[in-house]
Amino acid sequence: MLPTRITLLSHAPTVAMRHASFPLDEPLLEGEIEKIASIGWRAPRAQQVWCGPEQRTRQTAAALGLESSVSIDLGDVNYGAWEGKEIDNIQANDPEGLADWLTNVNVAPHGGESIAQLLARVRRWMECQTSAGHTVAITHPAVIRAAILCAIQAPPESFWRIEIAPLSITDLRFNGRLWTVRSTGCFLRGA
Repeated sequence: MLPTRITLLSHAPTVAMRHASFPLDEPLLEGEIEKIASIGWRAPRAQQVWCGPEQRTRQTAAALGLESSVSIDLGDVNYGAWEGKEIDNIQANDPEGLADWLTNVNVAPHGGESIAQLLARVRRWMECQTSAGHTVAITHPAVIRAAILCAIQAPPESFWRIEIAPLSITDLRFNGRLWTVRSTGCFLRGA
């Protein structure tokens, strides 16, 4: 049996990130594809490469020269009615809903997905990877936070206490019984 390793890459910056908005299915910021290609990063050898279904993850994978398969389990949080809206707008129009969502992992006042549902989805995906050898996945900061919490069996309430930067790498290992976080927050570098 091959040792199990998951290398998670956070997609490159988008307009929603720049404007503190809940994202739509949006492309990367202009010029990001060229910046990614200029880094000269070489992907580790992997048995499989996955990405979320959104345009921003697929563009990041392509810019890195990776041929990836799409997994809906690696998709961003479903933000429901909040998609495309700035956080300041939500704060002004639904301050109780926003506060509840940021403090209670079981609620989804936007009508989309709760953090608890995201964690369950990511946990299922990780369980499917336990005998897959090395997997590379290009996904979203929220999915990577969820994977870290699942790996270290941290309480779901810790979700908002992890920061994941664009184009950063998180490396997870599975020893047949437990997941460990080998590294997180490492930025892509050239070969």
